[in-house]
Amino acid sequence: MNNNPIGVYDSGFGGLSVWRELHRALPNESLLYLGDGKNCPYGSKSVEQIRELAERAVGELIDRGAKLVVVACNTATAAAITHLRSTFPDTPIVGLEPAIKPACLESKTRKVGVLATERSLKGEKFLTTLAKYGEGVEVFKSVGEGFVEAVESNREEDAQTLEIVRKVVEPMIAQGVDIIVLGCTHYPFLRHVIERVVGDHQIRIIDSGEAVGKRVKSLLDEFGLGASADNEPQMEFITYSSEEYRLRLMAKAVEK
Repeated sequence: MNNNPIGVYDSGFGGLSVWRELHRALPNESLLYLGDGKNCPYGSKSVEQIRELAERAVGELIDRGAKLVVVACNTATAAAITHLRSTFPDTPIVGLEPAIKPACLESKTRKVGVLATERSLKGEKFLTTLAKYGEGVEVFKSVGEGFVEAVESNREEDAQTLEIVRKVVEPMIAQGVDIIVLGCTHYPFLRHVIERVVGDHQIRIIDSGEAVGKRVKSLLDEFGLGASADNEPQMEFITYSSEEYRLRLMAKAVEK
């Protein structure tokens, strides 16, 4: 048994979609969330920049006692997960990737849309998974331009955000996709906007949150790291940005 927290790291607010899933799936576990904020967004940064940022953040979570770390950022996973695991070999590290495998296996039209950052779409793991499971499937990839910025600035309900989403999603609808993969942890905060654009079209929207929760639980069991039955879970939020940003992280984590 280990009552230390699970560390969760993202470039900003996006990883809170994963934080929520972990909190739901593992209610007895303490969670320590680091939302960089200062350097967000990561999507167009170089691999070297992202690795440096990710190493600093994951190192800080481990220094603060994290028993396991979730890199709740698709972009950081794509650019840095191998580097992080070799740098911190004594700590289990869970990464994210767009849910392209289930999308390709479950699509009935054999047409799938993937919304992700530029870096995630170029990531080796994504390309390898696509090559393995995407045979016979048309995959329409698009960068969610402006999505991260809309979430970071609390503009999910703005008319301008609706138009940004419409511009990216409508071409996928026109192509006949029946599944859209949200390949960035910021994007689930725009799910209701995406659903509004999708309207009556029979299109499923999926992300990686539930799979990550299952993977973390499996690793806790495997390494005997689960919290004790009488643990009183603590929720802590830290950032490289301002105190105002940290308070926004706390508020958004429990937002309905």
